[in-house]
Amino acid sequence: MSSQIDHLLTETRRFAPSAAFAGNAVADRSLYERAAADREGFWADQARELHWHTPFTTVLDWSNPPFAEWFADGELNVAYNCLDRHVEAGNGDRIALRWEGEPGDQRNVTYAELTDEVKRLANVLTDLGVEKGDRVALYLPMIPEAIASMLAVARIGAVHSVVFGGFSADSLRARIDDAGAKVVITADGGWRKGKVSPLKPAVDQALADRNGSGIQETVEHVLVVKRGENDVEWTDDRDIWWHDVVPQASADHEAQAFPAETPLFILYTSGTTGKPKGILHTSGGYLTQAAFTNRVVHDVHPETDVYWCTADIGWITGHSYVTYGPLANGATQLLYEGTPDTPHPGRWWELIQNHGVTVFYTAPTAIRSFMKIGRDVPQSFDLSSLRLLGSVGEPINPEAWVWYREIIGADETPIVDTWWQTETGAIMISALPGVTETKPGSAQVPVPGISIAVVDDSGEPVGNGSGGLLVVTEPWPSMLRGIWGDPDRYRETYWEKFADKGYYFAGDGARLDDDGDVWLLGRVDDVMNVSGHRLSTAEIESALVGHEGVAEAAVVGASDETTGQAVVAFVIIKSRYLKQNPVEGLGDELRRWVGEQIGPIARPRDVYIVGELPKTRSGKIMRRLLRDVAEGREVGDTTTLADTAVMSVISAQVK
Repeated sequence: MSSQIDHLLTETRRFAPSAAFAGNAVADRSLYERAAADREGFWADQARELHWHTPFTTVLDWSNPPFAEWFADGELNVAYNCLDRHVEAGNGDRIALRWEGEPGDQRNVTYAELTDEVKRLANVLTDLGVEKGDRVALYLPMIPEAIASMLAVARIGAVHSVVFGGFSADSLRARIDDAGAKVVITADGGWRKGKVSPLKPAVDQALADRNGSGIQETVEHVLVVKRGENDVEWTDDRDIWWHDVVPQASADHEAQAFPAETPLFILYTSGTTGKPKGILHTSGGYLTQAAFTNRVVHDVHPETDVYWCTADIGWITGHSYVTYGPLANGATQLLYEGTPDTPHPGRWWELIQNHGVTVFYTAPTAIRSFMKIGRDVPQSFDLSSLRLLGSVGEPINPEAWVWYREIIGADETPIVDTWWQTETGAIMISALPGVTETKPGSAQVPVPGISIAVVDDSGEPVGNGSGGLLVVTEPWPSMLRGIWGDPDRYRETYWEKFADKGYYFAGDGARLDDDGDVWLLGRVDDVMNVSGHRLSTAEIESALVGHEGVAEAAVVGASDETTGQAVVAFVIIKSRYLKQNPVEGLGDELRRWVGEQIGPIARPRDVYIVGELPKTRSGKIMRRLLRDVAEGREVGDTTTLADTAVMSVISAQVK
């Protein structure tokens, strides 16, 4: 079967950077020239922006692919790079975290205060017996203690495994067991949608039920932050209140240097089947690329910017662009605990207005949900502080991109649409603001120092104007170093398909336009085969959202006797549109619309108008569940959904 993915949508709008933005931008065109002339030398220069206790002399060791080593003979301390060095440079009074809780409580934490807290916690963890290489599981809300916990674990050379606070006790148990965690850091709860959702009870449940299970109990202590006023069960010799030990601990702690390849964290991606994959990242190369990309892609000016990435630390975006990148760069950032619509639908815009946010990085799902509510909400707040917008997590369709620029960015703010993954550790493809002429919906070009290709099934480049499989052709500093405890699965999952060429295959489809810019087409698993044509769900969703009435759409391929697979669309309509237009006949109108925008081959067999789509708490649409409905199957596991009731409503509508 051909891996050529048919491309049917055309986008011609272009936005050049303003002279004012370009004149003050961190990045310029010379970065591409330097990286092209000497890739390893370029990354060595970026690494030297960090503080090395022992400078490295080797850059890349690729003698044992697919296991890379970067800056291997150098030694550094990740937490020192994010904290102490800024204090020593005289910036201790700069605010590191402008934190706001969902109920509206606020704290400003300076670099000096955060350093102090991390040193105390490092001493507490050491007293609890945590040593270099030990694993610590974190299950926390978005509070300053969460950032402090990550950095304290890194400071003593231990390895953190952050588990998203929305995951169930079973998911938490699987991750604690796989990593063999020695300590768990959690909270009594965290604010979400107007109430405190419990966290400690899930930890208790995850650590119970061990007798006879044959599973080695590795957790010795549970450290608990008091965030809500929840009553919690207490196991005396195991559980410890944060406020009883951290403030009392000594704030004297010298950051020790560790080799650059020291493991920094394990982050689990939920595999579609079987046990979750523990993606392993190490220290020197990861921090180099996270800090570099945050600086040049988000155009961070630490003295003046208030930066806000809305991701939870339970996801890779929260690791690289909430904790490590911005703090390594000495930036001031907003940290917010709650949901975008509590206590009112304009909560995020109110935060941007009140904190003077200048750089805003969020997911297309969030942008589309704001489109659904309507422009009146953001337009009732002062968003004039914003000077750069970013998008992360999945391809952003052109209509959402343009809405984001016009309504949130006052039709002048540049947008960077970034492609990367948990496995890549940091941004791989993105426009550089101030340099790139942007195209709505395109991730555009590899960042300097990154080598990308779009290839067919045999690994041959497809050329401009064609679609295929997205691969990374050269090692990169922040690449994953393996799957925790399972080197064979690492080889097989990411490297086996193009083993002869040494390419990393990401599982994503992409196409190159006539200029050679990259357009992501979503997961290859989401490509449909309709009457012999390979169609990308992302393009059909994009066409649907191009209709004036549609806020969000999810498309799946359902088996069909005539065409092999048929296009089935689930669509959310804008509330403003519904006030003025009848819902009857809208499905047929949308089928026609897709036919006009793309072609008859892509016209959906069925269009279902729904109130909500099944999404994880990180905002990813779970198309697998929609496929179950479209094919009339029993709906699969819904435990990771933000709202588990959504699927029963959709199923009832379809029936």
